[in-house]
Amino acid sequence: MGQSAILTTAYLGPVQYYTKFLNRKVIIEKYDSYIKQTYRNRCNIMTGNGPESLTIPVVRPNGNNSLVKDVQLDNSRKWQQQHWRALIAAYNNTPFFEFYADDFAPFYEEEYRFLLDFNDGLQRVVLDALDLDADYIYSETYQEASGYDFREVIHPKKAVMDPEYRIVEYYQVFKEKFGFMPNLSIADLLFNCGPEALLILKQSLQKN
Repeated sequence: MGQSAILTTAYLGPVQYYTKFLNRKVIIEKYDSYIKQTYRNRCNIMTGNGPESLTIPVVRPNGNNSLVKDVQLDNSRKWQQQHWRALIAAYNNTPFFEFYADDFAPFYEEEYRFLLDFNDGLQRVVLDALDLDADYIYSETYQEASGYDFREVIHPKKAVMDPEYRIVEYYQVFKEKFGFMPNLSIADLLFNCGPEALLILKQSLQKN
């Protein structure tokens, strides 16, 4: 199994994020300081108008000193309806959206209090859809950096070298219009490729 990988929590994390669940135990950090503009509360999808970021509005109870485990969802903003409408508009014509839609829809209907709980629930649905029996836990204390620390590597705003990840093209419904868009949300891979998604993930795991 090798040394554990350390990840942040992620809202429908990118393909790169989910390769870390292959053949390795994962520790998801919940005692790190919440940082804005990361995958903790955003995902990138592909729409008929091009790439789009879906961002969950949050409440940080202790301002800039808030830990991820304490960050709450700002449910006064009606973001769930907006995100679900965006996912439908983006993926309704993909081969497998209808197959998975009933599993994803409740997360955009039921109210959650904490970001961590919302992300974890969606993550369990994703892992089940991938048929991936992942070995992961949540940290009980802050995790010190290690050789397999991906907390700053997997980032929507920074291009950080990841020798374990390589881009593998797959079918995307808007590929002819925009070309292939790499490392989008795992939802993009699932809705476009269905049962083949796990194979794409395995091919995306760069063997050293």
